[in-house]
Amino acid sequence: MPSTHTLPSPLRAPPLSLLAMEPLRALFDFASAKFAAQPLPVGDGHPVVVFPGLGGAPFTTAHLRRFLGDAGFTAHCWGRGVNTGPDADFDAWLDGLEVDVRRWHAESGRKVSLVGWSLGGIYARELAKRAPDCVRQVITLGTPFASMRGATHAEAFYKLLHGDAAQLTPAMEERLRATPPVPTTSIYSKTDGVVSWRGCIERRSPLAESVEVGASHLGMATHPEVLRIVADRLAQPEGRWRPMRQRERVGRRGRQVS
Repeated sequence: MPSTHTLPSPLRAPPLSLLAMEPLRALFDFASAKFAAQPLPVGDGHPVVVFPGLGGAPFTTAHLRRFLGDAGFTAHCWGRGVNTGPDADFDAWLDGLEVDVRRWHAESGRKVSLVGWSLGGIYARELAKRAPDCVRQVITLGTPFASMRGATHAEAFYKLLHGDAAQLTPAMEERLRATPPVPTTSIYSKTDGVVSWRGCIERRSPLAESVEVGASHLGMATHPEVLRIVADRLAQPEGRWRPMRQRERVGRRGRQVS
């Protein structure tokens, strides 16, 4: 698969036609989740923290957390309310999130898995780099870590909230592209109407993979295919994680970049 360092530059945000369809597609994704099969009991009870996307309140990840709880994991909301983005220096702001992750680890006595949707996936990846001793694995949903500037429609929303994106320097962009030192799965959709799917492609390695789904960006956390893949990845035994194989992808419809 292409390296995150060799992706076309600059990437472009998705067509406005895809963006316009996002609300309706997300509604269909949510509706389909209501009729999907119940999750299999694959979890081992380890803690999983779910980070919402930009502008997302806790209720936006409630279905995903409920699904993971029913699958046998101990799912937590990130605990910071609406995700309006970092409200100060990025690293100083991450300090507080790192304290939370280390607390969940200490209280459970087990490593914590981090699931982040869109901007929430950036938090998950950076926290795994800061505290790999506490993090079991990272899963991102529609997170454009490889191209944060100019290749997403969310950038304009972030500027409305904060005035600018001054912290997103070339050095910061390079840092965000670096793969966490723990098992990492990037779930992306080529029909994402908010972020460029090419910016979500992870460099493949024995501990990193990119898996394609057919979800909308706004419906990523409720789409049945995404839910099944997230549960499957979280069910990988600690210390024995392996990328999804063709045999597994046929059964779950997730398509991994090879």
